[in-house]
Amino acid sequence: MTSEIKVPTLPESIADALIVTWHKKEGDPVSRDEVLVDIETDKVVMEVPAAEDGVLGKIIEPEGTTVAAHQVIGSIEAASASAPAAAPAAAPEAAKSEEAPAADNAAAGQTSPSVRKLLDKHSLNAADVKGTGKNGRISKADVEQHIAAGATAAPAASAAPAKAAAPAASATALPIMADGERVEKRVPMSRLRARIAERLLSASQDTAMLTTFNEIDMSQFIALRGQYKDKFEKSHGVKLGFMSIFLKAATEALKRYPDINASIDGDEVVYHGYCDIGVAVSSERGLVVPVLRNTEFMSLADVEKSIGHYAEKARDGKLSLEEMTGGTFTVSNGGVFGSLLSTPILNPPQSAILGMHATQDRPVAINGEVVIRPMMYVALSYDHRIVDGKGAVGFLKTIKELVEDPARIVFDI
Repeated sequence: MTSEIKVPTLPESIADALIVTWHKKEGDPVSRDEVLVDIETDKVVMEVPAAEDGVLGKIIEPEGTTVAAHQVIGSIEAASASAPAAAPAAAPEAAKSEEAPAADNAAAGQTSPSVRKLLDKHSLNAADVKGTGKNGRISKADVEQHIAAGATAAPAASAAPAKAAAPAASATALPIMADGERVEKRVPMSRLRARIAERLLSASQDTAMLTTFNEIDMSQFIALRGQYKDKFEKSHGVKLGFMSIFLKAATEALKRYPDINASIDGDEVVYHGYCDIGVAVSSERGLVVPVLRNTEFMSLADVEKSIGHYAEKARDGKLSLEEMTGGTFTVSNGGVFGSLLSTPILNPPQSAILGMHATQDRPVAINGEVVIRPMMYVALSYDHRIVDGKGAVGFLKTIKELVEDPARIVFDI
């Protein structure tokens, strides 16, 4: 009996997708719900699992092929009667080493995307990591334990140097060669990277973008955070970071300046009576912007939990299209990478985006005296077609006042 492997239903706004990785080869055994292939759209990577146990049949559409929704890309064949017969012959070999099944399963690709990324990052071979999961399946904890034990890619490289080195080289940028060799490599731009480029170019060409700057004294919030961070984490199970206070301050500022929470739709301006704030998150595939819905009803703990949840999904490539669409405003924090000052680019059709930066001790004048304070530059890029300069400056000043006096957010004043 043969069952078809089909492309899942794509979101309404997505016309096609790209086959990125087949995790099995033709003839490999597969188990029900095991991930067979990764399919990339403009926004997300979708994992296509096996619908039943069997053997991977013909791969109709190879990696790099553009496919449409519900298109047949491969097949699963029922396990042949000869497969069980081969088991006795393999049994003595299995008896020699109890670790062989785990290695075979790992080599067969029975690992999650997050585990594969971790293996690639450290140039490890899955066969060298002992899996503690069901049927020898490798978990992230297994890989981390393997790394902590001092394992490196050397064993895998010594066993098969040419084959082991090739995947790592193809997955990373080329290093500068010390011997003067001038090497180049061309790789196709991912659909997500192409979509990011398209949207950024559109934002710069189709909007009247302008940026205003301010700086915030973070000393009051840092002191408050230092006083309550342990109790906060114990009570809510999440750490108190900078993002939550800025999102709550931005939410209050959006209430006071509705133009910044609006967007242009043709010849009309759409004013949103809710605050859906996107948070820019960096992932291995590029920048993604999951959206926190109705931040006006969220507490600081709710915000921190949501950001942590989305960041984890972004790392694993599991964000859905619905989780990244419909925002009314965006916050980007380049400070986590050490950025001191930058001009964020609009996320159309939104009318503004807030850029946070690194906190740095700087001399400032307060009451006629020069003192050292932890200061952060903030930037607001906005569409001048909707937002006037006065409103943009007032919006940024509101955020400054609220963050510098965080008790106002707590007491809603």
